[in-house]
Amino acid sequence: MLISRFFPFLADKIRKPFKIFSFLVFIGFVGAALGANWKIFINVIGIVAFGVFIHNALALSLGYWSGRLLGLEKRDVRAVTIEVGIQNSALGLVLIFGFFEGLGGMAIVAAWWGIWHIISGLSVATFWSRRPLPGDPA
Repeated sequence: MLISRFFPFLADKIRKPFKIFSFLVFIGFVGAALGANWKIFINVIGIVAFGVFIHNALALSLGYWSGRLLGLEKRDVRAVTIEVGIQNSALGLVLIFGFFEGLGGMAIVAAWWGIWHIISGLSVATFWSRRPLPGDPA
C-alpha cells in the first residue's frame, strides 16, 4: 500500500508479477500439504470437502446478506461477500506447519480450503463481472 501511495507507477508495474508470485507460493504450500499427507487426504477428502463447501457457502451468504441488511451499496455488498467468504488459507497452512508440525488432518483441511476458495472466489467474481453495476467502466 505504501508503494502504491508513493510510487504509483512502480506499483502498476509490479502488480501483475506479484499476483503471479503469490499464487505460485500458495500453490506450493497446498502442494506440500497434500504431498506430505496424501494417504490421509485419500481417507478423509469426502468429509473434508463437504465441510469446507458448507462452511464457505455459509460464509459467502453471511457476507452477502449482512451487507444487504445493513443497506450497503451493491459494490460494497460484493466486497463484503468476498472478504467474509474467502478466508486466508495460506496463513492457515503456515500456522499448521509452523506450530503444529504439519499435523496431517489440519493440513488437509487448510489445503482443500484453499483450493475451494480459489474455485468459489473465481466463480463469484466471474458471475459478478458479467453483471456490471451502474457506473462501472465498460
